[in-house]
Amino acid sequence: MQRFRFPVGRLPDEALLSGLATGDPELAVTFVRRFQHTVFGVAIAVTGDPQLAEDIAQQTFERAWRHAQIYDSRRGSVTTWLTTIAHNLAIDAIRSRRPEPVAPEDLDALLDVVTDTPEQRALADDASARLRAAVAQLPREQGRALVMAGIYGMTAQQIADWEHIPLGTAKTRIRTAMGKLRTTLTSPKRGDHVQ
Repeated sequence: MQRFRFPVGRLPDEALLSGLATGDPELAVTFVRRFQHTVFGVAIAVTGDPQLAEDIAQQTFERAWRHAQIYDSRRGSVTTWLTTIAHNLAIDAIRSRRPEPVAPEDLDALLDVVTDTPEQRALADDASARLRAAVAQLPREQGRALVMAGIYGMTAQQIADWEHIPLGTAKTRIRTAMGKLRTTLTSPKRGDHVQ
């Protein structure tokens, strides 16, 4: 007996997520098939390890199943929600494998690729695109300080030591970068803010 008026594969993402939450096996399989390549793409882009990426993809779908009822479409699409879960799990997996996910001297290379990778394409919603663009527009030293503090959890003193700069300079770089990001991200249109 057909429960839907049109094929399950054509249901909107939100309807599939709701079906996942109810435990409907047909909707769950369709949900996983629809998003498996995107979720795996994010995991492999972050980890570079196919086996670990498969584990992360599985954990992503398990977490989506457990938390489907708290999904809020006002905060982003289902794709954005899932890729954010995958990205966070991948970062956590990398952090747990080594004490420092990426050496700070490699940050310049990471900041250079901020414009186009499979991970960014998968996370290409307005909010994340604006954030990436805003970080990419920061002066290099401010972008480095912001990433070291915000992503890698380094203190201002650790940043100062690593960059061989005074502590006050490190704090100023972080504070200035945060101010510029806040201004850019709260302006109605990209580029409308006055510097």
